[in-house]
Amino acid sequence: MRKIFSVVAAMVLLLAFGAGASAAENDAMVRIVHASPDAPAVDVVVDGKTVVEGAEFKAATDYMMLPAGDHKVEIFAAGTVAEGEPVISADLTVEAGKAYTAAAINTLDSLELKVLNDDLNVTEGKSKVRVAHFSPDAPAVDVAVKGGDVLFPGAEFKGVTDYLEVDPGSYDLEVRGAGTEDVVLDLAGTELKANMSYTVIAVGLAGGEPALEALVLADPAMMPSEMPKTGMGGTSETETNYLPVAAATILGLGALMAYGIKKKASSH
Repeated sequence: MRKIFSVVAAMVLLLAFGAGASAAENDAMVRIVHASPDAPAVDVVVDGKTVVEGAEFKAATDYMMLPAGDHKVEIFAAGTVAEGEPVISADLTVEAGKAYTAAAINTLDSLELKVLNDDLNVTEGKSKVRVAHFSPDAPAVDVAVKGGDVLFPGAEFKGVTDYLEVDPGSYDLEVRGAGTEDVVLDLAGTELKANMSYTVIAVGLAGGEPALEALVLADPAMMPSEMPKTGMGGTSETETNYLPVAAATILGLGALMAYGIKKKASSH
């Protein structure tokens, strides 16, 4: 009995995890960032379904799983989805197995969706970092080691640098006006951990409020095992969780098998 049960359990688990892997292989990962300095809190709707509610400036969701293909992304002022008048409506095309960051950038009058291709692959034991310039009134900037070499030169508004792979550790970085020694943002003590991928986003205003600052998104070099929950974490609770399904199936089969054996024994 135990041997048969173990074989059945293993088969069900393999089928369940196989279905989960197949679903993941056909999906992309997408997260959303509110990087518009003067826009109110927002609700985000994907393909007619509200996936984020009340996201304020600097908020970033977890990654959400979306099927590969074309999707309609709409961003509304928080609480106005029912009115049907989004402040942004954009088409988003994603590929299976890839990760993306969709950022609402610029001022409210010129709000737009900026899509970044994320790369979560990191050499074992290394860190990887890139910089995005999303401050609408800031000039082009250099990101440099404090008092030292420039790592990312000439990043302009809406620009996103390539990734730079470095040894993990604590770095004293600074943001300067491009080609100058004028520091506009101090990033001293920037911690880069091993096996992590970082996107450092300059948000806010260089000459107003909210003030210029850095938003750091840190991602482990791996894919998530399941979709996040509703709210700032991502999608709705209609997600498929394969492990509980497998467990329930195994318990059900075990109960049926036990019942069959008991019945057979009682008939003798």
